[in-house]
Amino acid sequence: MTTIPDLLFREAVRRPSALAIQDGLLTLTYGQLADQVRQAAGTLKSKGLKKGERFGIWAPNCAEWIIACLAGQMLGGIMVTLNTRYKGGEAADILRRSNCKLLFTVKGFLGHDYPAMLDGQELPELDEVILLKDDDNPNAFADFVKNSDKIITEITVSDDDISDIIFTSGTTGAPKGAMTTHGQNVQVFKSFTSAIGMNEDDRYLVVNPFFHSFGYKAGWLACLVVGCAIYPLAVYDPKAVLEQIERDKISVMPGAPTIFQTLLAHPDLNEHDISSLRVATIGATTIPVDLIRRMHEDLGIDDVFSAYGLTESTGVVSLCRRGDDFETIATTCGQPLPGTDLQITDDDGQEVPRGETGEIWVRGFNVMQGYLDNPAATAETITPEGWLKTGDIGVQDARGYIKVTDRKKDMVIVGGFNCYPAEIEKQLLQHPQIADVAVVGMSDERLGEVTHAHIVATGNLTTEEVTTWCRSQMANYKVPRVVSFHENLPRNASGKILKFQLKS
Repeated sequence: MTTIPDLLFREAVRRPSALAIQDGLLTLTYGQLADQVRQAAGTLKSKGLKKGERFGIWAPNCAEWIIACLAGQMLGGIMVTLNTRYKGGEAADILRRSNCKLLFTVKGFLGHDYPAMLDGQELPELDEVILLKDDDNPNAFADFVKNSDKIITEITVSDDDISDIIFTSGTTGAPKGAMTTHGQNVQVFKSFTSAIGMNEDDRYLVVNPFFHSFGYKAGWLACLVVGCAIYPLAVYDPKAVLEQIERDKISVMPGAPTIFQTLLAHPDLNEHDISSLRVATIGATTIPVDLIRRMHEDLGIDDVFSAYGLTESTGVVSLCRRGDDFETIATTCGQPLPGTDLQITDDDGQEVPRGETGEIWVRGFNVMQGYLDNPAATAETITPEGWLKTGDIGVQDARGYIKVTDRKKDMVIVGGFNCYPAEIEKQLLQHPQIADVAVVGMSDERLGEVTHAHIVATGNLTTEEVTTWCRSQMANYKVPRVVSFHENLPRNASGKILKFQLKS
């Protein structure tokens, strides 16, 4: 096993002239990246960052993000990510709860002044705010890196040390900080990159944000594992992405289904040569089969992999295998990560037979070390036997493939029948006048619970029209008994719908 900084320095010795990062006009080879990380680590040491202390990064995808992270981790610092959509109070809450000593951020991204957002916030442990990018001073981070004569050459961290704390989305309460180690991150993404066939010649466009496991761990960390080139993307624009795939010969790109849907729908798609694109990873519980087919046929992607994971599982629980058919890729999340265990469990904690529905539990090297300063929540989530209770409802077929149907806490029991809101939402979104929807449970004197649909419509849709349409599409017990219309649905900074705000 090894640590995250070790991945960089081993590659810098093996292939120092190989491209490591291309970020706009900034080009860094693995040798140059290693030099910058060593120098930045020297500056951070002079700032007093010690092993076990936390530092935050509140910034969009960029080369400087990676340098700052690796430099801090090299000293044994623990990196804490902050969502770029956070407001000042939300960011301050994470910084306080994690006792961050330093914060790396930016000034000017999409018109935001992140340091100014923290004005007036009580942050007694925060010693300094360091700018990775500054519209008023383009050399801000370069000057910071060169601020010390020290160049650190020794990595003062081990496999078992905590490498990062990523806070959950907090759709039902305050976010919790999931802690993972260097060793397990490296092990998970060695397995991940092997499964999807990444290699040192790949050019990886990292579309997903670095503050999320999909962008950080399945993104640039995966690139370090195989030694390929990282192309950070700060803002997604389908036209610009088509141009970049053609210009930079991008070969690997992750994304939510909407990313690939917008590429397919772009009028200029056929004007660009994107034949270099060979691997795509896609994360979602429900994906149209036709989208997978079109990703192969219209975008020319050789291998598409659907995957399932959560912050508490170091980002990965399962993924599809090379050669899986379109139906399998679209309707399942693949098989458990090799070397890990997975079971579908009933409410009594007993494993159910294949083909039956229950909560997904996972055990193995991908399970987090626990929640930061929250032993009670850790004990509720990880059993004494090491099983991580994901909170997701799913089913495992005879081949071992997983299908995620809903969140356990979202399940609604209507007159004794289990209703999964995600399934109902998927069907409602097929209505031509429904743009967005969230289904929640509400109490009912006769049935115990019924479903309540909160809908964003594109036209003059009525409750009666929705109900009539639903009755033709789904079992009666699934049909929403109440329908409410909204201009928008409440979402958190990660874009997840805040269903607890919709429940009455």
